[in-house]
Amino acid sequence: MSKTIYDVIGIGIGPYNLGLAALLDETELSGAFFDDTPRFEWHPGMLIDGMDLQVPFIADLTTFADPKSPYTFMNYLHEHNRMFPFFFHQQFKIPRQEYNHYLQWVAEQLSGLHFNHLIVDVIDHSDHYEVIALNKETEETVSCFSKHVVLGTGSKPIILDGMDDLPANDVIHTSRYLFEKENLLQSKHVTVVGSGQSALEVFLDLLEEQKRHDMKLTLLSRTGGLFQLDQAKFAQEFFTPEYVDYFHSLSFEQRQKNLETLSALRKGIDPDTLTRLYSELYHKTAGGKKSHVLINPMTEVKSIEREGTGYKLNCQQWQEEQEFSYQTDKVILATGYKPNIPDWFMERFQEKIKWEDDKRFKVTRDYRLDFKEERGHHFFTLTNLVHSHGAGATNLGLAVTRNVHIINKIAGRELYEEQPHSAFQTFSMNDFS
Repeated sequence: MSKTIYDVIGIGIGPYNLGLAALLDETELSGAFFDDTPRFEWHPGMLIDGMDLQVPFIADLTTFADPKSPYTFMNYLHEHNRMFPFFFHQQFKIPRQEYNHYLQWVAEQLSGLHFNHLIVDVIDHSDHYEVIALNKETEETVSCFSKHVVLGTGSKPIILDGMDDLPANDVIHTSRYLFEKENLLQSKHVTVVGSGQSALEVFLDLLEEQKRHDMKLTLLSRTGGLFQLDQAKFAQEFFTPEYVDYFHSLSFEQRQKNLETLSALRKGIDPDTLTRLYSELYHKTAGGKKSHVLINPMTEVKSIEREGTGYKLNCQQWQEEQEFSYQTDKVILATGYKPNIPDWFMERFQEKIKWEDDKRFKVTRDYRLDFKEERGHHFFTLTNLVHSHGAGATNLGLAVTRNVHIINKIAGRELYEEQPHSAFQTFSMNDFS
């Protein structure tokens, strides 16, 4: 009996690979997607009530490629009798919880998704890949075969050195915030470490809970201040495919410098979140009341130590070059994420592909790993792309155009139209006419 060979297998089912599966569903290409979680959940530990997605609803799974797709957010609204409430709400940004529900709705309709399956190995054959998945329910392994593979394993939390030995319910990463929230609210002093959107969302949520709890709140931020995300129209054009073309054409060194200049686009805080935080603090201090809140920028937390029933944070105010310690009961680390690269990937492919440095592999413009030897069976990646494709590598809107590149490459023809010339600016001297 001949074995079935898919056109593509996706490893990991987050929004990026889910979007790829949704677009594939409208083509003649075959695909299968695997994830080790029991069901689709998008950042479940951060689905805080009242928090919105940072990008407009149009950056859904399919609209930029096919507005007529059955998997658009607008169709989700129609199917759930939400069109009129959404229309009257008059907001481009949607609640994070609604975005998660939309993604789950799409996942339920696609037949090629396999949850509770952990990919334990990928074997590179001469013209295809063998993907070995462990069924976590039966503990049996199964081999699937595919012409192409897409790595979409997302990211994993960054923690401080030595944190592994500390109690998980006392010192947590923001990715687990909602799971530990009730426990956090029982303490007298909670400190959030970080300066990005996640840090501010958690801090704001705790600040609003402070009304019901006698609790001190601290925010320690390594950055020079709480700076907002650049949402200017021309700044947003740095998320267009034209800019990705330009960024990818630069040398590795030039790209690294370029990322530094775009920090306001990548790491800023949503203006609405900052406004809510400031308004909350203003109301708390009306009439001379004490807020029991400390917000301290320019402070880097070097390490955390257990001290009595609480914790000592060893800090440095880097501008004044002063070191100090700070006591707290609980710590929430909003220290971001790093690419989640599976162990089997390094074992199987590290020596076969080209690298830009010791951590970042070389990726072609159409998201293929750059192998040392030419091949027709491609290994695409949706993970670890900031160094090769710029600030838009983690942007939900650009994820759709990324999937269009991948599908068209797999098909060998344009199944979905690639839409160039979408920016009013030009970025390269080669664009001058």
